[in-house]
Amino acid sequence: MQYAASPVLADAIFPRIGSDSRAGVWAREAVLIVGFAVFVALLAQVQVRVPWTTVPITGQTFGALVAGGALGMRRGVASLTLYAVAGMILLPVFTPASNVTSGTWDLHFVLPWRGTEAFLWNITSGGYIVGFILAAGLAGWLAERRVDRGPWVHVGMLAANALVYVPGLLWLAYLIGTDWVAPGGTRPVSELIAGSDTLDKTLKGGLYPFIVGDLMKLFAASMALPAAWAIVARVRRGSEK
Repeated sequence: MQYAASPVLADAIFPRIGSDSRAGVWAREAVLIVGFAVFVALLAQVQVRVPWTTVPITGQTFGALVAGGALGMRRGVASLTLYAVAGMILLPVFTPASNVTSGTWDLHFVLPWRGTEAFLWNITSGGYIVGFILAAGLAGWLAERRVDRGPWVHVGMLAANALVYVPGLLWLAYLIGTDWVAPGGTRPVSELIAGSDTLDKTLKGGLYPFIVGDLMKLFAASMALPAAWAIVARVRRGSEK
């Protein structure tokens, strides 16, 4: 038996109207998809860089989880795919460029805008951007099954967050193992990331620095989605009185 997907948060906040034309429906969908892509681009400007890895700590994971949970699977995937493609067609929506070679910490919060653009295969964080698409897809799939408003929301967000690391770590390990040099760079990425061998460098550069931050971000997403549903329910009850 095929499972009927439940309406997601975006449908509850911006419901379709029966008299909407096809153009109106498509316009609504486009605004939602583009809007959350912009949201993720904004969170890319919330960045912390540490001196032992070229992969930055950003707010993008939170954006991907919320986008998927709010939009559903298809629109969530479409929104994060749009974000990835936008960064590859020379729009400055990716996180600010690396300052890792200076051996110092770097903190950036939104302004001034320092977004960059690049093909995903030309940056060490490219795999994670692909992972954002997968995470949004799973978060959206779970939201369509009402997980985003139930007691298992934290588990669902944790599973979606874990998907970010699958292509992220695999791509980073490949670049480290092949002594890849970034376009315009002079040193292989294997020299810019701390560690003793490929596996050690991959974990120290692509996993360990992000565990605490990602736990905080998935917890925030796990709180934001049910809270938004609670507000929607309260508004509906108020309008029915």
